[in-house]
Amino acid sequence: MEFAMGGRLDIRITPSDVGKRVSVRSLTGPEEPAARFTDTVGRLSSWTDGVLSITRRTGASVRIDETDVVAGKVVPQARPRGRGLTATPVSELTAVAGRGWPAVEQEPSGGWTLRASSGFTARGNSVLVLGDPDLPLADAVAHTEQWYERRGLTPRFQVTPADEALDSLLAARGWERERPAVLRVGPLDAVVRQEAPLPEGASASLATRPDERFLRLYGRTLTARKAAEEVLATPPPGGCVHLLTVTGRDGATLAVGRCSVDGRWAGFAAIEVAPEARRRGLATAVMRRLAEAALQDGASGGYLQVEPGNHAAGALYDRLGFTPHHEYAYRTRTSPGRVPAGAPGEA
Repeated sequence: MEFAMGGRLDIRITPSDVGKRVSVRSLTGPEEPAARFTDTVGRLSSWTDGVLSITRRTGASVRIDETDVVAGKVVPQARPRGRGLTATPVSELTAVAGRGWPAVEQEPSGGWTLRASSGFTARGNSVLVLGDPDLPLADAVAHTEQWYERRGLTPRFQVTPADEALDSLLAARGWERERPAVLRVGPLDAVVRQEAPLPEGASASLATRPDERFLRLYGRTLTARKAAEEVLATPPPGGCVHLLTVTGRDGATLAVGRCSVDGRWAGFAAIEVAPEARRRGLATAVMRRLAEAALQDGASGGYLQVEPGNHAAGALYDRLGFTPHHEYAYRTRTSPGRVPAGAPGEA
């Protein structure tokens, strides 16, 4: 569908533009009679059976019937610099990061989401807090404890400085604070400008599901492999996932990495380099190639989590232009005999 209306309203997009950033003007529905048109800007994530799906920069998805479209065009990708990215609300980035690492099982409870993934990573087995629960705070905590106990998992919350009341209640009840991490943000175009050649004879490949080579080097999947495969391969709603594997001339796996694209955001995780291949620029090479793929999918800003004591990773992300946005940690009710949620070192 590509035509002009009276020389003023042009529809210059087609299904071949899926994946690009677009601006679409459509007829406003009868529930909003005050306005005749509605403008939607975001990534055209699909165009199927006469319906356009556009993912906004916040990650929200908008569906538009093609018969309601009166104008549309591809628009340049936004290129926010680090200063603009750091102004993003904590709540927005917390929600994006939650969608970017989706748990196998998720159950909403008001503004909370209870997540379980058979113990694979703390992120996948903790409560994501994005508002108030649907119960009084003390009752909601008790409900959470029972929910995790039924699954043989340690009750755990992911908390940010915005969750002061909840954090104080958990601290008073003896829940331990553990695994502090810093969420960093940075512009993708700064990453792709890095000089990051692969070692001679090495090659890089992208996939949407982890294979044996990826899982073996990633190494945090031994006790919950099925859950790990599902989390790593599941994209955010309306988004996509890239899994990159670097292989040496002899077939050995040198490095791996994961990137999830959600609107304007690209989340980096599972960046691992084989011990014998370190100090050769492979982590930068992985980040650069994942950033290139995310830019093509319409993202412009990146985020990642790093533990404060991981100085090598911190130095790398400093060079790539990622600056601290906010800190978070986990509150855990430790009890003997329970399955630990999250592999050591995984935020």
